[in-house]
Amino acid sequence: MKLTDINIRDPFILAENGTYYLYGTRGASCWGTSTGLDVYTSTDLETWSDPHEVFTAPTDREWKAHMWAPEVHKYNGAYYMFVTFNDPTNATYILRSETPTGPFALHSNGGVTPQGWVCLDGTFYVEDGRPYIVFSHEWVQIKDGKIYAQELSADLKNTVGEPILILTASEHPKVKPFGEDAYVTDGPYMYRSSEGKLSMIWSSFAEKGYLEAVICSENGIRGPWKHSEDLLFEQDGGHGMIFRTFDGDLKFICHQPNKTPLERPVIVDIEEVNGIPARKS
Repeated sequence: MKLTDINIRDPFILAENGTYYLYGTRGASCWGTSTGLDVYTSTDLETWSDPHEVFTAPTDREWKAHMWAPEVHKYNGAYYMFVTFNDPTNATYILRSETPTGPFALHSNGGVTPQGWVCLDGTFYVEDGRPYIVFSHEWVQIKDGKIYAQELSADLKNTVGEPILILTASEHPKVKPFGEDAYVTDGPYMYRSSEGKLSMIWSSFAEKGYLEAVICSENGIRGPWKHSEDLLFEQDGGHGMIFRTFDGDLKFICHQPNKTPLERPVIVDIEEVNGIPARKS
C-alpha cells in the first residue's frame, strides 16, 4: 500500500537495519476507544506493508481508553514505546519490546507525566546520558498549553525531579487561539542538528490551520529557548517528527489534513539552516 492508503494521525518513523517502521494513532478510533496500535514497514518509503498490531488493549479488565501518538525509540538495546492513554485521564505511558514489531508490554510504573495533570504526546530525549520525557500539558486543563521536559530514571520506569518548562503556546508570534482563548500544544519532538544545536518541533494552530513550529536552545534541555518565526509546516498538517533516510537525507513526516477521516502521513524534504530544521527550498 501507499501512504495515501494509510489513515493514521501523529505518524512516527523508526529507521532501523534497512527498514522503516511507521507507527501512529489509528484514524478510525482516534477520538474514542482504541483496541490496539499498529506498525507499517517499508524499505523505500513508497510501498508499505499491511498493518501489524504491536500492542493490544488489556483483556483482563474493562478497557475504555483511547491510544494516541505512539513513538518507538531504541534505548539500551530494547525498544520503548511512548504512548498516551486516557485511563482515566490523559497521561503518557512507556511500553517495552525486544523488537520494533512488538509485542509491546507496559513497562513504566503507570503514567510518567505528572499526576493530576492532563498530559499527552510524550517523546523521548537523552542528554549527557540522562533520559528525559518531553510532553504537552494540555490546553483542556490549563487553557494556554505548555510543553515540559522531565528526567526519567535510567530504567525508564519512573520520573526524577521536577518538570522543566520549555514553552507556553501563546508566546509564539504566529500561534492563534483554538476556540475561545485556548492555545494548543501538541506533539513535541527533539532534534539535534549536525552542528550540535538543539531544536524542538511542536504543533498548534494558526491562520491556515494546524501547523508545525520550531523552538531552539543553545544550551540543551534547560534552555534558554527561543521561538523561530519560520514555521516548518503550515498547510493544515502537523504532529510530526524528523528522521534521516538510509541515504542520509533529512525528512519530516506529519499528518495532513488535520481532519478525520481524511488525515494521511505526508513526507517532505527538509534541511538544516543555521542548525535549525527548515523546509527545503
